[in-house]
Amino acid sequence: MGNREDLLASAFRCLQEKGYGRTTARDIASGAGVSLAAIGYHYGSKDALLVQALVEAMGKWGDTIGEALAAAAEVDDPQERFVRAWDAMRDSFTEHRGLWTVQFEILGQLDNLPGLAERLAEAQKAGRLGLAAMFQGKAAEEDTPEDLARGILYQSLLLGQAAQWLISPELAPSGEEYLRGLSLICGDALGGAKVPVGAAGTVAQD
Repeated sequence: MGNREDLLASAFRCLQEKGYGRTTARDIASGAGVSLAAIGYHYGSKDALLVQALVEAMGKWGDTIGEALAAAAEVDDPQERFVRAWDAMRDSFTEHRGLWTVQFEILGQLDNLPGLAERLAEAQKAGRLGLAAMFQGKAAEEDTPEDLARGILYQSLLLGQAAQWLISPELAPSGEEYLRGLSLICGDALGGAKVPVGAAGTVAQD
């Protein structure tokens, strides 16, 4: 790897080991075996480098979870696919705990770091479309209102699941719990109309 790639790898190691707030430019440069000046040359600033490391790490997580969703997509029943997909999401937090811890930590830095919110907002929109595509088993190429609406819901469910898992893994909702809750919410949105739900928490099909 070159200096640029070494800095990126070192930045993410620091994020996982020390968190966003405690990571210094010297920590990153030392871990990459380069000078402090290399950070400015390649990324402009330490914060830009850390955000880039986080975004790329999320991309790698997306590749991993995409494989799990692809496996779930082989199940014929759409409700069972939904359950398996969200169980896979929840299970992924164990291996990627550092990634999610940093994401929630970084939210507290937005007011002090100009430009950070804008950079994360770009990644947020891309993440929404990526999730919509993954759950539909297609490439993230479209930016339709329907895909964006799906992505907003998936992203909200994902962040909520991750936050609850970080507090207590036992409290993180399962796929069945998500499916049952959504069926009840759909009923509420339809003016109290009942949405049949099976004994295992799945919505009964006609």
